[in-house]
Amino acid sequence: MAILETKDLKYSYPDGTTAIRGMDIEIMRGKKTAFVGRNGSGKSTLFMLLNGTIKPKDGRILFNGKQLGYDRKSLRDIRKNVGIVFQNSDDQIFAPTVYQDVAFGPTNLGYSKEKVREKVTETLEYFGLTDLKDKPPHHLSGGQKKRVAIAGIVSMQPQVIILDEPLANLDPVGADELLDVLNALNDSGTTLIISTHDVDLAHNWADHLYFMAKGKVIGEGTPDKVFNDPELIREAHLKSPITLDIYHEIERRGLAKPNQHPTSVPELVDTLKPPELMWVEVPTETLEGDVLNLGVLHGEYALQSPYEAVNARVLHMHSDGRAVVEVVRHGIKAGGIAIYDIEQYDPDGFQRIMETEEIAMIGAMGKQSKMLAEEYHIPIQISSGVIDRTLLMALCGKRCLILTSGGMISHSMKRIDEYAQRSGIAINVSIVNHD
Repeated sequence: MAILETKDLKYSYPDGTTAIRGMDIEIMRGKKTAFVGRNGSGKSTLFMLLNGTIKPKDGRILFNGKQLGYDRKSLRDIRKNVGIVFQNSDDQIFAPTVYQDVAFGPTNLGYSKEKVREKVTETLEYFGLTDLKDKPPHHLSGGQKKRVAIAGIVSMQPQVIILDEPLANLDPVGADELLDVLNALNDSGTTLIISTHDVDLAHNWADHLYFMAKGKVIGEGTPDKVFNDPELIREAHLKSPITLDIYHEIERRGLAKPNQHPTSVPELVDTLKPPELMWVEVPTETLEGDVLNLGVLHGEYALQSPYEAVNARVLHMHSDGRAVVEVVRHGIKAGGIAIYDIEQYDPDGFQRIMETEEIAMIGAMGKQSKMLAEEYHIPIQISSGVIDRTLLMALCGKRCLILTSGGMISHSMKRIDEYAQRSGIAINVSIVNHD
């Protein structure tokens, strides 16, 4: 069901510049939507229209099926439910302290002092900003300012959050931390909309994409649809995502399965089809093309998992009763991923888990997890791309631990389960400190 829609939307600036040219879109409830296009394509203007910051020249905007009005009450309602985070956080943060900035929205919504205090405290903790609550925002780093700006919107509990170039000016670790937060918000039911010209982000993150150029939507669909249309990519003045570029190259060389669409490194690894040839003795009745069961290998003979079931396709028969076969390995038992809820951290219990679970590597998702690891001297080997990298380690038979909390727990479980279903590889995943 669509939560936001536009019908023949048009907008021109006072100087006559046409920014939006008859746009029809549908934003589905609970989904992650990305608008992709180069600078000047109209993305930022569209976002200001969607939450009533500016009024269209023509056309309609519908929120939950009801046309957007521009009286004070209607605008107050839409801006509570459709929050927008600008690309430059300095355009949005103005209060003397972080606490006051995050409290601004709930206060203006008429919440009681007690409810404002409760909501702000909860939001600051969620974003790992509690220690910064009394600091002036202009003393913060770019990444910290971005978290404050988003926290100010989240504190109002909107149904939709719009983010204009959310990863702009963030370092790689800061960008990864922000994506973890956004994914957790989405898992809790918040509809997310972003603008970006980063095709790798759009390809890996979004459920649905709109390609924009010159104030119009020139293409839309799922990532696998729009990024498999070279003409559309050229028209939008974009490029193909790096994972697809790599996949198409290795597929062209016969090293990957055909007709795949990897959006992440683990999915890209899954497409690999490494040829492994060997001589084996075969029964006399064997024919070229037959598939033989070579049994189960382990130890030094198992190359990809602790135990592997091995089949072989006969490519060439030799007169001496031997054949050249192509070996196909199937991991019987991958490693595992343990998730640790830091909100229930207990030093002694944590140490027992490290010993009994035979953890080989620890990752931390979210600012709170990294702060806890630093406080308790927990060695962190993975601080960005945590889910993808722990999946890769699990595929090598290792057992990893992810430190995280709140909505990021369900997000991690969901991502790992989705990967296991797509790949057919059973990966043991559990929350190790929940009863």
